[in-house]
Amino acid sequence: MNSNLLSIVEIVIAVTLAGVILLQVRGSGTTLFGQAESSFRTRRGIERFLFRGTIVLAGLFAVIAVLTARYN
Repeated sequence: MNSNLLSIVEIVIAVTLAGVILLQVRGSGTTLFGQAESSFRTRRGIERFLFRGTIVLAGLFAVIAVLTARYN
């Protein structure tokens, strides 16, 4: 596999991962960095999708990084 292609895929995944992390707003209110809620609550809807997407993208990023290091 071409190492340039792996590098491009790694960059795309990194930018996407950063965007997904920034979209995850924690806390209450309209502030971006609000205080965390003290009660337990479950993730629902888009919040669950973003949480699981973060895990998947982080895993993909790790695999692509290892492949890039191996083929360079």
